[in-house]
Amino acid sequence: MTTLDQPTRSGATQRPVAGTRRPLAAVLAAVGIPMFMVTLDNLVVTTALPVIREELGASLGHLQWFVNAYTLPFAALLLTAAALGDRMGRRRLFLVGIALFTLASAACALATEPWMLITARALQGVGGAAVMPLSLTLLATAVPDRLRDPAIGIWGGISGLGVAVGPVVGGAVVKGLDWSWIFWLNVPVGLVAIVLARLVLTESRAAATRLDPLGLLLSATGVLALVWGVIRGQEHGWTAGPTLAALIAGGVLLVLFVGWERRTPTPMLPMGLFRSRGFRNVNGVTLAFSVGVFGSVFLLAQFFQVAQGQSPLGAGLRTMPWTMAPMVVAPIAGLIVNRVGARTLIVTGQALLAAALGWIAIVASPDVAYASLVPPFLLAGVGMGLTFAPTSTLALASVSPEAQGVASGTLNTIRELGVAIGVAALASIFVANGGYGSSEAFTDGLVAAVGVGAAVVALGALLALRLPGRGR
Repeated sequence: MTTLDQPTRSGATQRPVAGTRRPLAAVLAAVGIPMFMVTLDNLVVTTALPVIREELGASLGHLQWFVNAYTLPFAALLLTAAALGDRMGRRRLFLVGIALFTLASAACALATEPWMLITARALQGVGGAAVMPLSLTLLATAVPDRLRDPAIGIWGGISGLGVAVGPVVGGAVVKGLDWSWIFWLNVPVGLVAIVLARLVLTESRAAATRLDPLGLLLSATGVLALVWGVIRGQEHGWTAGPTLAALIAGGVLLVLFVGWERRTPTPMLPMGLFRSRGFRNVNGVTLAFSVGVFGSVFLLAQFFQVAQGQSPLGAGLRTMPWTMAPMVVAPIAGLIVNRVGARTLIVTGQALLAAALGWIAIVASPDVAYASLVPPFLLAGVGMGLTFAPTSTLALASVSPEAQGVASGTLNTIRELGVAIGVAALASIFVANGGYGSSEAFTDGLVAAVGVGAAVVALGALLALRLPGRGR
């Protein structure tokens, strides 16, 4: 069995050295299981939304907040978690994140009112903010250079697995038990993940530097205000006073954050990272990808139930051609990324996703045959699989080893910001062109929103052409 050297406590890079060894499979499990749990909950909730809406008496606004209450603190705190992990200990904060996510999952399961579920989902987002970026950083620091790309590919496959089984698990649980069990399932998984992480992972830190409390405050509040403004804009109008105030405040705070990071001797996000063409552009591609794809998925996950009357389990099973493909394709992409080049894989992936979403927008109708949706679903799944691992690989390869923690946090912050913007913006287009009133109305809104999503992803494909080529 392939084994990995444990990282030492000394030095900024914390690379593996000869000594106590851990199996590669054990390291992947220790970082992958918590990350799987975090990704699983995104689409588990999406699939269960129609049932939760009925049982809790939730409105359309509540449904969006069941998703956005998670992504809001998630996006706002990813950079903070990465920076704190670099200085306080990545494994320590990783364990805290798993524990908080597990407790918040139990609170979600016990919710009896929409506001209770929204609050618990927000706590899940706080825990997930520590899990997602640190899982990738802990993996990168534990894996020798020769195994890093394949390991990141497998990590991407595990993330794809969470996406894949989410709709099916959610549908199966809702059909056979109660919707609350989609959250109860996280409790034993979280407990196992805590034990495994403690046994397998060794503590690692970046170079010993002082914390940047003002940077932490400006970044977290800036992202929080910006995402909240986007969400509120969809619900109450983009020209409403509170919406504009939040968007302007978020923009000003982030400008102040950039200015402060340029001046402080110990920045949490060194602005020099963005001088790298690869790092700068891969974050732009990730934003376009998240806005177009996850905004579309939010609506497509409900299409089979609302427009075609399928059960939650039936809807989950019908999404599997899309959601299972990344689990297979992402590890392959990780294995071949050095041979083919990250740019080629990302451009191809984004082009396939844009084509798939456009295809769905063309053929969607209340009575569309499922067989007509299978080819674009497969195409979209392959596109996502070609995107997951290469974007992470390129982001880490574009920075120095000691900056990989903040690079991972930045990439995941951009991704979650895109999720929030995508759900809010495409839901706004959906409401403007249709609604939940009938199958026809839902399909009209879906077609308009998914068409916009296809255009956004196509822009991401064009931006991906500016990524550095193989060997650069």
